[in-house]
Amino acid sequence: MTIMVTGATGSVGRHVVAELVAAGESVSALTRTPEEASLPEGVPVFAGDLAKPDGLERVFAGVRRLYLFPVPETAREVVAAAVRAGVERIVVLSSSSVLDERPDNHSGQYHRAVERAVEAADVEWTFVRGGEFATNVLLRWGHSIRTENVVRAPYATAARALLHEADVAAVAVAALRFDGHHGKAYELTGPESLTQLQQLNTINEVTRLGIRFEELSPEEGRAQFSRFMPPPVVDMVMKYLAEAVGGPAAVLPTVQEVTGAPARTFGTWVADHASEFAPDPVPAR
Repeated sequence: MTIMVTGATGSVGRHVVAELVAAGESVSALTRTPEEASLPEGVPVFAGDLAKPDGLERVFAGVRRLYLFPVPETAREVVAAAVRAGVERIVVLSSSSVLDERPDNHSGQYHRAVERAVEAADVEWTFVRGGEFATNVLLRWGHSIRTENVVRAPYATAARALLHEADVAAVAVAALRFDGHHGKAYELTGPESLTQLQQLNTINEVTRLGIRFEELSPEEGRAQFSRFMPPPVVDMVMKYLAEAVGGPAAVLPTVQEVTGAPARTFGTWVADHASEFAPDPVPAR
C-alpha cells in the first residue's frame, strides 16, 4: 500500500513524509519543485501542481491513501482524479478556522471548500484542523528579530496556544496509517496558552538573543502587517489578536489523544527553529 504526500516540501508535509518513512510505510511525494525536495532517500518524488490537476490521475496510480494539501480552487478535480486512480482514504490538512462561519473569515472559507470536496467523494476521510501554527511567529517577527533584534506588534497580551507543525503531521500520520479515524475532524492546539509577550520571553530564554518588544497601536500594527500580507489576511490576523486579549487561549488535548504523545511546547518549537532567529550576517565592506 502506497501513501502519497502532496505538498511534501511544506512545513507539515516534510514531517509527514519523514514519519511515514520512519514507520516503514511505502511513501511517495508530490511537489511542484522535485529538484529542490531534499526528502529522505528512497522516497519517489513526482512533479505535480494541485492547482493544475490535469495529469494527476496518472501520478495517483497505485496510491491508496493520500495526504492532501489544501488548494480550494481545484479541490474537486484533484479529489475526483484521486478516486478514479483508486485512492481509498484522504487525510486533509485543514484549519480550525472552518469553525468560524462568518462571511469575512477568509481562511475558513478557503479550507471549508476543500473539506466539502472530500466529504462529497466516495472515500474515507479525516480532517486535521490545526489552530495557529508557531511558524506564524517567524512570518510576523522573523525579519525584525534577525535585522534589528526587536519585535514590534499590537496587542501584547493577546494569548494563543501555538502549535508545532510536527504535531499536525503526527496526527495526520496516525489517520493515514491506522483505522478508526474515518469521519473525524480533529481540532488541534498547542499545549499552553501564551501571550505575545510570553512568546517573546520564551524565544529569549531559548536563544539568549535579548530581543526587545515594542508594542504598536492597532493602526500601526495593521500598517506593518500590510507590508507583507494581503488585505484579507491582515484583517484576519488583526481580528484574532484583538479577540485573544483578556483571557487564556483554549488548550485542547487532541494531539495526545490521537497520537499518544503530548503536544510539543512552544519552547521546543523555538529550539527546533533557533537558527531562523539568528541575526543576519553583516555584509562585508
